[in-house]
Amino acid sequence: MSLITEKITFDRFVRLLIAISLIWGILSLLGYLSSVLIPFAIALLISYILNPFVNFTQKFFRNRVVSVLASLLIVLFILTSFGFVIIPMIIDEVKHMGFLLKNLVNETGMDKKIADYFPEGFSEYIKEFAQREEIISFFDADKITELLNTTFEKILPGVLGVFSGTLNIIIGFFGMFIILLYIIFLLVDYNNFLQSWKKLIPPSYEKIVLEIIHDFEIAMNNYFRAQSLVAFLVGVLFAIGFTIIGLPMSILLGLFIGMLNMIPYLQIIGLVPATFFALIYALETNSNFWVVISMVLLIFAVIQIIQDAILVPKIMGTVTGLNPAGILLSLSIWGKLLGMLGLLIALPLTYLLLSYYRRLLRIT
Repeated sequence: MSLITEKITFDRFVRLLIAISLIWGILSLLGYLSSVLIPFAIALLISYILNPFVNFTQKFFRNRVVSVLASLLIVLFILTSFGFVIIPMIIDEVKHMGFLLKNLVNETGMDKKIADYFPEGFSEYIKEFAQREEIISFFDADKITELLNTTFEKILPGVLGVFSGTLNIIIGFFGMFIILLYIIFLLVDYNNFLQSWKKLIPPSYEKIVLEIIHDFEIAMNNYFRAQSLVAFLVGVLFAIGFTIIGLPMSILLGLFIGMLNMIPYLQIIGLVPATFFALIYALETNSNFWVVISMVLLIFAVIQIIQDAILVPKIMGTVTGLNPAGILLSLSIWGKLLGMLGLLIALPLTYLLLSYYRRLLRIT
């Protein structure tokens, strides 16, 4: 049976061209304004995640502004305390790893040690990898300021593009302050906006728009709130596990794997750096590599069981929305179209478009 039930008239063709042109124009405009919109997008996502906590604190503080400020102070206190404890440990790990890599390159008997576990010639690859400029720079503690500067440039390119030199860091912190102001303003009016925006919908479109938004909210609650919490807890568990067995870069690696977990099951990629650090640890301590990698694999297995049996059922419940492959494809497409801004808004836009598509075509 033919899928085309209506004739394609000239009028319909013109409307299609206008719609495509409009979409292209919107994407071009977003790309042009991405440097300005990135701070707002970051603030919007953070506000979305924090709003339930603000609603909870509002039970104790009747005033919404006071609740927002109190919630942010609590969160900032927790993050600052966490930073004061974790950041010095990470810096020490980076310094220690840099020291180990230098020894790895310069030690003469390293070829024989590596040959006990890997094929012949693999030691040369390891040494070549350790001598790469980007690897040396990453583990050079003296370049942390430069790394922070690069991070600010990625997050706030529109702001930092006006300035140069040592002022970049100061302007970067100013940009963070702007994001904080965005968060405060968004959280203060969050609940009012949720109620008032519905009045802007024309009555003839109200039903389908509310259905689309309802599907969108379910998917977003599952991803940005629940998955964020799961990913954070998984990262902490990995950091604790790697620290217990003494793996180099344990905290940074654990948090990195937790970040990967924002896309379900993508943490398996963390096995690659974990294997490398297991080799470094085995060479440093003269331990058996297969014993060390077995402990690493055991940590992955135990945490995966905890995640699937406890964290996901308790926090996320029934999983809805895109599967991991769909999430990765969405991030790839929107990231290619809009860069950093595309990565930030990829999932919200994809969920919204899918909900619209299902409702219009009655696809379940």
